[in-house]
Amino acid sequence: MAKQIMSDQLQRRQSRNAAAERLMNQEVIRKRQIRSWIILVGVILAVVLGVHFLRGYGKGKEISLVSLPCYANQSVTPFRDGLIYYDGASIHHLSSGGTIRWSFPAGTDIHFSVGPTHVAVWTGRQLYLVDRNGNSTYNESLEGEVQFARVGERYVAVAVGADTAPKLNIKDLNGGQVDVEADAYSGLMLLDAGFFGDRGEYLWTLALDVFGTAPNTVLNTYQVGKMNTGAVSLGESMTYKVLYENARLRVFSTQQVYTYDYKCVQDTNSTMLVYGWKLIDYEVPERGRAKLLLAPTSQTSSAQVISELRVLEGDRDKRYTLPAKCVGANIYSGNIYAVAANYVYRADTGSQRFFAYRIPGNMNGDTTACYGITSDGKMLLASGESMYALTLPQ
Repeated sequence: MAKQIMSDQLQRRQSRNAAAERLMNQEVIRKRQIRSWIILVGVILAVVLGVHFLRGYGKGKEISLVSLPCYANQSVTPFRDGLIYYDGASIHHLSSGGTIRWSFPAGTDIHFSVGPTHVAVWTGRQLYLVDRNGNSTYNESLEGEVQFARVGERYVAVAVGADTAPKLNIKDLNGGQVDVEADAYSGLMLLDAGFFGDRGEYLWTLALDVFGTAPNTVLNTYQVGKMNTGAVSLGESMTYKVLYENARLRVFSTQQVYTYDYKCVQDTNSTMLVYGWKLIDYEVPERGRAKLLLAPTSQTSSAQVISELRVLEGDRDKRYTLPAKCVGANIYSGNIYAVAANYVYRADTGSQRFFAYRIPGNMNGDTTACYGITSDGKMLLASGESMYALTLPQ
């Protein structure tokens, strides 16, 4: 009888233990299920938020590609919200959407340069000025062969005559004579010129002394119609670009960037070393500091393969490594745009991070060159000889 009682007690204890164990297992399972549901809900929420973010991020950032009725070997040049090209007989102005706005019959073997509102066209002694609507505002045969012409907001500078005895004529945009410099460049070769100032009332020129013991580049500044305001020797290093920003001239040589005022007085504290780098684009705002885009000189030959970039802004100097080798790069609206075979990469100048956007598939092959950006935000691209306008992502 005692054995029976002990057996019953043991069975009841085992039953209670089994019940307790089942409750514990059920509790563990329930907690695991709750944890799994929390994880699942978190994953779903993350996916929903991610999709929402991507949709919001992509909104307004789609890019499109338009085929242009011109070829890459036709001197394609951005002009305002479109481009200028020369087909061997006429100058044509295209919109960035590919519509021909006007054509100007200029003849064969011509050269041209663009300004804010006008295009200067020349061949031999003949000079034309064409406004943004395709109308000729000036047409004249000059006293000597035209070397080059540069157009500003109010004036055009025209270098005429022999290579080492040039004369510099300054005319308004209707051809009226404003100024002439006949003696300052005797024995010098004029390289370039440009207007600067709030209303383009000043002029800078670069000239090369080829008869000295060593080549020497000279920078001159003038107040149009009045007087020579300054001159400075820049030395043997090749000077290839002059920009105006914040009431200063930034002068680029193969060694350094120098800074001068309108009297050619140097700001030595603003000198920057750029040896091994070449300016490839720039953005000069109406107010504030210019953003200057450089690439390694060794990567900016006729067949560009760019993997690094550099941006100078005031005393700031930032370096960028591109996600892939690119055929060109520009700076526009505070963004860097670099173009590879099938992608355009964008980075804010304040960031090191590039976003990739695939170029639409209607391009006839890989991108082979970049010709700049129009004022309405279209990048001019070439694929072989074919030309395209790409809407930039913002």
